[in-house]
Amino acid sequence: MAFALSNCRIFDGDNFRDDHAVVISDGRVRAILRSHEIALGTPSHDLGGGLLVPGFVDIQVNGGGGALLNDGPNAEIVNTIALSHRRFGTVGLLPTVITDHPDVLTRALDAVRQARRNNPAVLGVHVEGPFLDVARKGAHDPALIRQITVADVQQLIQADCGRVLVTVAPNKVAPHFIQKLSQSGVLVGLGHAEATYTEVKAALAAGAMAFTHLFNAMSQMTGREPGMVGGALSDTRSFIGIIADGFHVDDASLRIALAATNHDRFMLVTDAMSTAAGGPGHFDLQGRQVRVIDGKLQLDDGTLAGSNLTMDEAVRYAANNLGLDLADSLRMASLNPARFLKLDGELGRIAAGYRASLVHLDDKLNVLQTWVDGA
Repeated sequence: MAFALSNCRIFDGDNFRDDHAVVISDGRVRAILRSHEIALGTPSHDLGGGLLVPGFVDIQVNGGGGALLNDGPNAEIVNTIALSHRRFGTVGLLPTVITDHPDVLTRALDAVRQARRNNPAVLGVHVEGPFLDVARKGAHDPALIRQITVADVQQLIQADCGRVLVTVAPNKVAPHFIQKLSQSGVLVGLGHAEATYTEVKAALAAGAMAFTHLFNAMSQMTGREPGMVGGALSDTRSFIGIIADGFHVDDASLRIALAATNHDRFMLVTDAMSTAAGGPGHFDLQGRQVRVIDGKLQLDDGTLAGSNLTMDEAVRYAANNLGLDLADSLRMASLNPARFLKLDGELGRIAAGYRASLVHLDDKLNVLQTWVDGA
């Protein structure tokens, strides 16, 4: 049966609308109508003000609610991660498996494949490593970082996990591997590398389409060597993930990046670990203790190890701390990642025919309610 969500301001992905309501049926948006145009007899849920926006899409989620994908991956862990982040507005995500033993990757792909059968919020999988550069390992275990093989490429191509994103080091993975992955439908991101600008450009030409957490674990831009940061900011078609939490990147650096290129290329990501979205204050990562200290996650040596972030916090940070227009902040959390995943015909907007995956925010951008496919 159709129902309407009314008495709130609506951001449809492009414009803000007042005195309108969203009519939903069969898990899809039927229409956005003026309040007086709703058919008599249609049940209407009075939201009591606030802002109704497209649900958030997070392409980099290692864990949440006490669960971590690398930690004994199975469908239950994937569903726990998705459910814990849903309370903070995330209606679609890529559970992320980081550098680990080959059998962990195989089990993670199987876990995502199984979870997708019954969980529409699980859009695919993000494989972050092990095909990285030890020089920019971050919190990844250097003993587990390795070269990519033909068998690895085939495993990713045949994953059958929805959208598949793999982060690779452009100075360690040859362009012909990137081209094979890209031409086969795998999304390739660049990250965790001390790569030159030339190596980055070659990877982009081969089909890479994203940069994983800009500024973090990548070669920086200098006067004579633009590095990965320069490669990201000078490109025009790829997408750029940013962790907006005040810890991973200085606000001034993010403002400079945002001023350097089109805002529709940026995607807010959480890089969340198991502590996020209601998890405990510490966890074990491949035998190493990770703790939340003053809001940030770090190993004993001070290395950042993912984040304690949720997408609603990232949206608030972008709007309140980075000074972004609210519409841009919301698009970076919804429409832009949906475009990157080639799902912008289903997610990222409130429009007729789109999935009714929505978030109701209060005036301070705190999440009040979340719908996934109308539920």
